[in-house]
Amino acid sequence: QVQLVESGGGLVQPGGSLRLSCANSRSIFSIYAMTWYRQAPGKQRELVAAITTDGTTNYADSVKGRFTISRDNAKNTLYLQMNSLKPEDTAVYYCRARDGGILIGSWGQGTQVTVSS
Repeated sequence: QVQLVESGGGLVQPGGSLRLSCANSRSIFSIYAMTWYRQAPGKQRELVAAITTDGTTNYADSVKGRFTISRDNAKNTLYLQMNSLKPEDTAVYYCRARDGGILIGSWGQGTQVTVSS
C-alpha cells in the first residue's frame, strides 16, 4: 500500500518554527489530496490541514494563519510549515493521502513536535 514517511519534528521554543515533510517513493502527490493530522496524548486525532489535487487548502481553526500546507509533486513531498508555535501544538503529526473521502494506507509512525521552554 501507499506508505508515507513523516520527518522534521523536534523540540522548539514557543514562537519558533518547524517545517514537517512527508515523503513517498512514488509519484502519488499529484493524484491524491494530502492531509496532516496530529494527536496529542489523551486526545483524539484531529485534522490539521489538507490540500487537494488542485491546490485548494483548508486548516483547523487552531492553526489557521500560523501553519501552511503545501505540496511539491515533482519531489513527491508534502510539507507543513509551522510558525508561531505554541505549547498546545505539541503532538505527533501524521500525513495521509486521501482519495475522495477515503484515507489511503495506514497511520505511520508520525513525527513528534514538542513546543516547550
